[in-house]
Amino acid sequence: MIRCLVLDDEQHAVDLLVSYIKRVPFLELAYSSTDPLEALAFLNTADVDLIFSDIEMPELSGLEFTKALRGKHHVVFTTAYSKFAMEGFEHDVLDFLLKPIIFPRFLKSAQKAMTLMSGLDKPKGEEERKDYFFVKTEQKGKLIKINFDEIDYVEGMRNYVGIYKNGELVQALMNMKDLESLLPMAQFVRVHNSYIIRISRIQMIEGNVVRLKNVNGAIPIGITYKNAFMDRIK
Repeated sequence: MIRCLVLDDEQHAVDLLVSYIKRVPFLELAYSSTDPLEALAFLNTADVDLIFSDIEMPELSGLEFTKALRGKHHVVFTTAYSKFAMEGFEHDVLDFLLKPIIFPRFLKSAQKAMTLMSGLDKPKGEEERKDYFFVKTEQKGKLIKINFDEIDYVEGMRNYVGIYKNGELVQALMNMKDLESLLPMAQFVRVHNSYIIRISRIQMIEGNVVRLKNVNGAIPIGITYKNAFMDRIK
């Protein structure tokens, strides 16, 4: 069971999400509030797994509220303004719900949380999921460690994949399908047959290209990937 907290400065928005939570068998309402300071106080005394938080609030914004959590909880942002989506993903939030929120979209977000937490809540003694992997290179016997949080994007090439991390290119002897299976897809999204990008690096979307922070040039968005990509960031 996933224990949830709902935070929004508008009571009708809180009531809607509370009603949605009650309809999902694996979700449980732990607390709801229109006051972010009260919500923070509650979080200091109780266990909560998932937080649905509005971004635009008068006393403390959702972004400021999330910073105060220090990464201790999974967060889904809710807002009426799509312009906040990119900034929200910079905080590595689980999802972003654009108001008015319909139940099917809410359920999709809840299922994403369930999938992620099922992978994290392993039995004691079982090895935790690694935040890195090793890749083979053309140099015989050489393996390079790749940390997930260093990756900007991945490009599929003829005989290998190019992993761009912090401005450095690592050429790995593997194909895109194998690499995609290693990446935590809550943090990455495939936008083209030849490109996978890190969501938190997105700076701007212009037509059929996406621009990433600290990356020169633009990444193309494939026609067959565009709808799924846009759904991820809405």
